[in-house]
Amino acid sequence: MRIAVFSTKPYDRTYLTEANRRAGDRHRLTFFEPRLTHQTAMLVEDHDAVCVFVNDDVSAAVVDRLADREVRLVLTRSAGYNHIDVDRATERGVVVARVPAYSPYAVAEHAVALLLALNRKLHRAYSRVRDQNFSLNGLEGFDVHGKTLGIVGTGTIGTVFARLMRGFHCEVLAYDPFPNEEIPQLRGTYVGLDELFTRSVMVSLHCPLTAETHHLLDADRFAQLPEGSLVVNTSRGGLIDSAAAVDALKSGVLGGLAIDVYEEEADLFFEDRSEQIITDDVFARLLSFPNVLITSHQAFLTREALENIADATLGNANAFERGEASISRVE
Repeated sequence: MRIAVFSTKPYDRTYLTEANRRAGDRHRLTFFEPRLTHQTAMLVEDHDAVCVFVNDDVSAAVVDRLADREVRLVLTRSAGYNHIDVDRATERGVVVARVPAYSPYAVAEHAVALLLALNRKLHRAYSRVRDQNFSLNGLEGFDVHGKTLGIVGTGTIGTVFARLMRGFHCEVLAYDPFPNEEIPQLRGTYVGLDELFTRSVMVSLHCPLTAETHHLLDADRFAQLPEGSLVVNTSRGGLIDSAAAVDALKSGVLGGLAIDVYEEEADLFFEDRSEQIITDDVFARLLSFPNVLITSHQAFLTREALENIADATLGNANAFERGEASISRVE
């Protein structure tokens, strides 16, 4: 199968090429560094499939352009697929396949790292020491041990995160429309969203982005948090109303924010923009806060996850080619 791979970085080339080699070089992979957009979709000429990532544009107009060029398969190197117009793809006879699980440990461990670093202000301490400033003023954190932690979304990643945080003997409050039986086994308690936000001094988001969860954390939700609470988001940027987060940080209601995702990240993340001026005023404002810690969508970036993503992606291509029902198809 001829596969056009968009949003390609060196690690994508390495792991996809190796996965293809293990499969006997079954596919012809063409790597493109740019994102898939309506303009770059012209590059798919003579390809059977496209392989995309979270910030590629697979909207209805792009799906139409792909289908017009006889692309039959969209492979996304992610579990989430809110960047793809699945309904339009179905209408045009284009199959969409995802990677439902690659390494929940990668994302959950990154969430733990963000939470601990934010609380103990490790990002500020690191910068100080690099400048030979060894003052400890302003670096106070709190003991995570025994504190109340709210987890929104208890799928595989959220449950792994809960398991890790139970090692700190946190009181775990969880919310999910589809409860996971492992949470009570971890001595966690399912509660409503209002109770979760009202009681939790730490909140971590692990839910998908849907119409119902868009801006789940808005001004009203931030106002429910105990003063000085910490929020971590390694899921989808659209879960947080970023402008409301700025206001909550300014008022002191929000004690700290650690994010690996951002609602408008498509034009920011995955590129070196050190010589550019950031024109996103909200993002620039977030960067200005000392109690905000941002990583650029790297929670998935472990060797194990990259290998699993590559194998699963090409496994989906193999299954599609053979007409097998085992493909991780999005419908």
